[in-house]
Amino acid sequence: MLEFSGGARPPFSRLPSDGARRGAGRGGGPGRAGAPVPTGSDPGGGAGSAQQTGPAGAGRAGGPGGAQGRYGGPERGGEEAPWLQRLMAARPPLLPAGVVAGAAAVLVLGLFRVLSAGHALFPEGVVGWSFAVLTGLVVAHLVTMGRDRWWGGTGSGPALTLAILLLCGWVPALLVSLAVVVLVGAARRHRWRQAVVHGAIDILGVGAAALGPAVCGAHPSVENPWLPAEWGPEAVPGTVLAAALYLLTTRALQWFTLAPRTRGLPTALRTSLVRQGLVGTALVGIAPLIVIVAVHKPLLLPLFAIPLIALDTTLRIARARAEEQLRDPLTGLPNRLWLLERAWTALDEAERTGARSALVLIDLDRFRSVNDTLGHLAGDRLLLQIADRLREVLPRGAEAARLGGDEFAVLLPVCDSTTSAQRVARSLVSALGSPLDLDGLTLVLEASAGVAVFPEHAREAEGLLRRADVAMYEAKRDRTAVEVYEATRDGNTPDRLGLLADLRRALDAGEVELHYQPKVGFDGTVSGLEALVRWVHPERGRVPPDEFIAIAETSGLMPRLTEYVLETALAQVAVWRGCGLTVPVAVNVSPRDVHAPGFAGAVAARLARHGVPPGALQLEITEHVLLEDPQRAADTLAGLTGHGVKMSLDDFGTGYSSLVHLRRLPVSELKIDRSFVARLAVDTEDAEIVRCTVDLAHSLGLKVVAEGVEDDETWERLRDLGCDAVQGWLVSAAMPPGETTAWLRAREVHAARSLPPVPPARTP
Repeated sequence: MLEFSGGARPPFSRLPSDGARRGAGRGGGPGRAGAPVPTGSDPGGGAGSAQQTGPAGAGRAGGPGGAQGRYGGPERGGEEAPWLQRLMAARPPLLPAGVVAGAAAVLVLGLFRVLSAGHALFPEGVVGWSFAVLTGLVVAHLVTMGRDRWWGGTGSGPALTLAILLLCGWVPALLVSLAVVVLVGAARRHRWRQAVVHGAIDILGVGAAALGPAVCGAHPSVENPWLPAEWGPEAVPGTVLAAALYLLTTRALQWFTLAPRTRGLPTALRTSLVRQGLVGTALVGIAPLIVIVAVHKPLLLPLFAIPLIALDTTLRIARARAEEQLRDPLTGLPNRLWLLERAWTALDEAERTGARSALVLIDLDRFRSVNDTLGHLAGDRLLLQIADRLREVLPRGAEAARLGGDEFAVLLPVCDSTTSAQRVARSLVSALGSPLDLDGLTLVLEASAGVAVFPEHAREAEGLLRRADVAMYEAKRDRTAVEVYEATRDGNTPDRLGLLADLRRALDAGEVELHYQPKVGFDGTVSGLEALVRWVHPERGRVPPDEFIAIAETSGLMPRLTEYVLETALAQVAVWRGCGLTVPVAVNVSPRDVHAPGFAGAVAARLARHGVPPGALQLEITEHVLLEDPQRAADTLAGLTGHGVKMSLDDFGTGYSSLVHLRRLPVSELKIDRSFVARLAVDTEDAEIVRCTVDLAHSLGLKVVAEGVEDDETWERLRDLGCDAVQGWLVSAAMPPGETTAWLRAREVHAARSLPPVPPARTP
């Protein structure tokens, strides 16, 4: 036993605050060798990868460390040139008004020229009536389609318009185009402003298309039509040019005046461009045929409704297939691709208006057990119910998508604050947690959600989705249902990824140090030391332990760090024992370490290799080790105590079910968390909690250590409450090995003294 020479109260002294408080570690701040925070996702969680939209039972990608693999597609910003992005995102505020004004000017000019010259506005007789009937059939067809002409890529209206333009000139074509747009808009009950803009765009498109015949030297009118007998080889480029100018003018104006503001070319628009090529081909192929029939057999003109409708139907089928690329085939919800494109639009709009947007990523907990127990068909039916419920509870303006497997996302294009987004996420999780009925079987599924907010957490759609994913895994890991993204807990930022690589190199080079903080009894005995990891980066300087330990936990480097700490600590214990200092050393281990197969045997092998008796090592754990895989954790802890390694329960009182887990953990020591000790002298409730904890631990035969003791008054209160030992800055900050050796020798430690007696370890 290590003792002080002199009375029961040692002459403690604080170290300078700059070094001590930054480096204090446990009992004086963060910095444990292996912070016991659960890592990884729920073992029964998610099914299917984020890019999968098929059955619910496929395998799921990893945790936050695999976020790049799940959402690692090309960045939107890298698909198009910056100038093209800026061009496609441009929305001149006065463009709609300018389009309407320009169309009105063209319409007035055309009518004035025709009427002032005494020309007719539209053909008379059989030709005029046949064109009118054909126009009516086209209008009826477009109304029944229920699709926007621009986005759907219809060809019937433009083909008819171009045919009349080639035969009778641009003013009759202009009137037919205007009639089609206005009648279709009125039948669909569009807002008048939108109908007027559509009509104005078509007027300008017809005016641009009139340049095609003019290039051939033709200026057709009702009285002097451009007859097929007059067509020569030069008519081909004129017709192609007319179709191209019409499509280019109308589609460009509709994009910049009516399409939502977005960044780059969305996938749907890329597919639509292909359809516009089909429309252009139809214009060039069908319009001249309509002209020939109108000249020679006008009564047959209404029959052209059949190929025109067939053309529109073909284009509609092509659009439906393109839309399937943006829809989840099981639930009918939009998929990940659609979500990202819609998010880009929302973020651009939020940036323009100075508002916030948010993304909520939702994952069902332990959904795989449903697939394993009831089958994938039952899992798919359950996902359908989840999707329906999600649609029902969506806030106004919010949009939901299924990313794959049991993972859903909700986009909040506008949100007031991070708090409001978190509130929405909690309501969604609560709604999804309500009982579901599946063939008479009542199921209750819990969900976890992560929230990321623009612009605080990310300024691009992919980054927002990835950060929401990180937050969601934090919620699954900590079982808090909903978490908001925190950069300090994200190991995948460029800066932290660089720090991770540096930490890995530092471990390989042995540049990470261990400092040791004493645990001292009230009678002056040193009951042990806690090993705390410290890292001085060659460029960044001292890196806070909580920062690089969090990176290790989320990256899979935690086992390597724990192995390094155990190896270094045992080597130091062997050195001390060779010098006659037989003080035991405590090392923190994480739940991932405890759940690793063969961990107990590996610890025993290290003890034997360094010639250190098992009683000289103490492992500090938290009750979290029993949350993920209780049986494996219990077996590992039993194996460790069977080898003679002592266990200490750290951070007692900060978990979820302390009393339940306490009786299942084979520990011999209980450490009261510093959050209860810090205000012990001024807060009666904290004092009562500490008193009850001490009484409980003693009744179970456990030793009690209080962390974070910083002043004399707290020391006195803990002694009065029956605490066994203390740890904190009042005793000493964490010290490097050399200083620790000097500190121990200054207390006149005697080599012949044995380790302090401890209560026997309890079995689980």
